[in-house]
Amino acid sequence: MRERTGPPTPPGTAHPRQAAQRPAADAPAVPEPAGGALPDELLAVRAAEGDDDAFAVLVRRHSGRLTALAYHLLGNRPDAEDAVQDAFLSAWRQLPEFRHGAAFGTWMYRIVTNRCLNALRGRPAALPLDAVPEPVAPDAGSAPPRMAETDATAAALTQALAELTPELRACWVLRELHGLHYEEIAQVTGSSETAVRGRLFRARRALTEAMRPWR
Repeated sequence: MRERTGPPTPPGTAHPRQAAQRPAADAPAVPEPAGGALPDELLAVRAAEGDDDAFAVLVRRHSGRLTALAYHLLGNRPDAEDAVQDAFLSAWRQLPEFRHGAAFGTWMYRIVTNRCLNALRGRPAALPLDAVPEPVAPDAGSAPPRMAETDATAAALTQALAELTPELRACWVLRELHGLHYEEIAQVTGSSETAVRGRLFRARRALTEAMRPWR
């Protein structure tokens, strides 16, 4: 088998690294292999054997939700896109070692989450919520009051999430925004279900306290 230095460009499609930069709806229309929509695990087997089209289908199928996950963890789109691109490159190189009994989507969630956690750990600590200035009240005739209040609440939640430790933030995002079960979160984060439940409890408690003034 040839050395897997990076995802190839299937004929007539964009490079998988470029595909990861687009939401799923904007991804190139890579045809599914003959026989209809094949499961991820079979596509992963084919990709590991050198089937470029199979890997392109996996990129198209998962890039949207993975970019959303990275955005929820990192807080900005450029960093999120970089994390997903790196994750797909890493997945391409590791496909021959991928355990095909596992879910490919969960495996990709783990790769993306690990990259995001490493990035978050390297960032300076976030400002405390009470150190962030109150949003400026809109002028009369500008944004409706309810819209301004909604924007301010969203900004406060974003800041409160930034104050959580990377581990607490990852568990909360995976559970509350992406709907993963405790067992799946444990697999993604490489921890036990007990640890996941404890982190979720602490994250929810911290966010409830931080958002109390906005209720």
